[in-house]
Amino acid sequence: MSEEQNEAIKAEAATVVEQGKDLRTQVRDITLRALSRRSLSLGEVGGVVRAVTEGVSLGLGRRGGEVKEAAREALGGLDEALKKLAEVTRLTMQQATSQGRAFHAEDLKPALEEMKRLEETFLSTVSQVTNAAGGRIKEEFQAFVSHGKRAGTDSGRVMADTVADFNKRFFSTVKEGVLDTAGAASELKQRLGEVGSGILSGMADALHEKTRPGDNEKVH
Repeated sequence: MSEEQNEAIKAEAATVVEQGKDLRTQVRDITLRALSRRSLSLGEVGGVVRAVTEGVSLGLGRRGGEVKEAAREALGGLDEALKKLAEVTRLTMQQATSQGRAFHAEDLKPALEEMKRLEETFLSTVSQVTNAAGGRIKEEFQAFVSHGKRAGTDSGRVMADTVADFNKRFFSTVKEGVLDTAGAASELKQRLGEVGSGILSGMADALHEKTRPGDNEKVH
């Protein structure tokens, strides 16, 4: 992801937070749109998380006044977007492994390892941005990270459940040494990126339609 793209995401997040309207939904949608435009590797996801978090911090600084609820809502929206990413990744892996392809346990291991590290990446990125923030913003970001480490995040719970499910349901039935091709792992990674990005793109568009001005429908 280029620096220009990072700055665009950061600026968009800062603007919506400064305006202060429906922060959770707005930040969630910004994050989903950004994720849908690039590969879903841990590095790319981390770049989006950083850009959005920096934008949230910047927007909170501009708006002044009480920031506690705004910070909580904005970071909650980021967590909600990552939860959607977790759900999409789980669905994509289920589809990829149920279409007659024989994957060895080692083929799925990289994807599952990235899933397990997503929450850590999320919280560590917020923590890093916290160090550059000041005053009440820093306090609220620190409180969010502390709570996330202690009680877990919504996205982290979905990721943990997915990893546990695949360990139990798939790895227990896979046969040692089964591989259709030497490129099976690469194929799975490509499929996760392409299909996952496509689903996120459609999800972001659908959510945008449901939350456009004048629409009173509530999005869950």
